Amino acid sequence: MEVKEVANIKSAKKRIEVNRKKNSNNVPKKSSMKTAIKKAVTSPSEESIKEAYKRIDKALAKNIITKNKAARAKSRVSNKLNENK
Repeated sequence: MEVKEVANIKSAKKRIEVNRKKNSNNVPKKSSMKTAIKKAVTSPSEESIKEAYKRIDKALAKNIITKNKAARAKSRVSNKLNENK
């Protein structure tokens, strides 16, 4: 879905382009993080938890998610692991 530019100012046009590029880079990273979390929550194992933590930390390092969201996601994953023990 292509969104038309409505900006007339050069700097605003640049911001639109930069935001579009950042969005196209961030969406796959966020999606893979969510997939890893879902996998860890549905079938918790040491390996899936480790992968989920790795993806969460990478997304946090790249400022794709906030530190509170990262903490919440890690907590959710670890609680599922503790439930199954």
